[in-house]
Amino acid sequence: MKTGTAHIAQEILDHLKALQNEMKSFLMELVRMETPSKQPEAQSPILNFIGERLKELGFYVVIMPGKKTGGYLFARPLVRNKDKPLQLMIGHCDTVWELGTLKKMPIKSEGNTMYGPGVYDMKAGLAQMIFALKAIKDLQLATTHTPVVLINSDEEIGSWESRSAIKRLAKISERAYILEPPLGLHGKLKTARKGLGRFTLKVTGKAAHAGLDPQKGANAIVELSYQVQKLYAMNDFDRGITVNVGMIQGGVSANVVAPESTAVVDVRVLNRADGERITTEILALEPMLSDVKLTVEGGMGRPPMERTEGNQILWKLAKAKGALLGLELEEATAGGGSDGNTTSMYTATLDGLGTSGDGAHADHEHILLKDFPVRTALLTLLLLADEEYN
Repeated sequence: MKTGTAHIAQEILDHLKALQNEMKSFLMELVRMETPSKQPEAQSPILNFIGERLKELGFYVVIMPGKKTGGYLFARPLVRNKDKPLQLMIGHCDTVWELGTLKKMPIKSEGNTMYGPGVYDMKAGLAQMIFALKAIKDLQLATTHTPVVLINSDEEIGSWESRSAIKRLAKISERAYILEPPLGLHGKLKTARKGLGRFTLKVTGKAAHAGLDPQKGANAIVELSYQVQKLYAMNDFDRGITVNVGMIQGGVSANVVAPESTAVVDVRVLNRADGERITTEILALEPMLSDVKLTVEGGMGRPPMERTEGNQILWKLAKAKGALLGLELEEATAGGGSDGNTTSMYTATLDGLGTSGDGAHADHEHILLKDFPVRTALLTLLLLADEEYN
């Protein structure tokens, strides 16, 4: 059966539209489970809930506990052809919202819009995974690539514990689909993402009485002010390079020459070469004043997701599949990072396959319900694409 035809696309879309109420109820249940990244115990209910649905769909499921996080879920079909290439779906169940957020930010539907903490980033994407796999099973469609699933609980805090598993799976998968939300109400797919770096500058000076003996001190805050100017000069907005001093601490009292100060710096770049250059420049910073010590630590945490040849092949595939569903898809670059930054280093990656909406990490977070089954149908078609990406 050809999977790329308009007939199959319409059959899948009609089936998912018939399941729309079930999809909505499932998503609401996910959102009801508040899952802040920094509270590992909050992750078990949602991972178990999703795991049970995957088992119903014929998947083998294992939930790996984390050391400092809620761990991650891995799933693969119970019955599989080991000669088939793998295709990886990735999502995260953790959110930036603290426990109790639902009291001030309740789940609600108003017309075409569904609001709730985490609904856009990215629990709608998790629901899409489940119902894309369900559509394939219900309609008895065959995939040429075996779908495997990884859902982590630490993406919003850098995926530090789950990253090794993501790397391992990406290395053995032919393609990776990231169910992060698309960009904005137009639902642009993310074909590039900036790389992220984090650096800490610590200045150690010498305390002295600000009134009696200021000349005997070495002011760490003054030194840090010089370093901030150096950092700001590294910005190159035309090249997509941003260097932001986002946090500063220092001093002990207004009447004391500051003996120490600290700055935390966020760096974002579009390509690996710029990341390496900026890293070298920051780590090579030298103090301007005498009698102070400057210590610089950090580096690039997530590499950029660049528009590689493999990534662009997946983008063109999605654009063609989207056209079968009446979508006129656009591509975009995201300033933030995701696990797609990691998978893109090892395999063809397409990001932003969640449901259109707005308000990630904001009080007005929402999705557009009419796009929910359509974007799920798009994911289904991508999972069905054959070895020649038809």
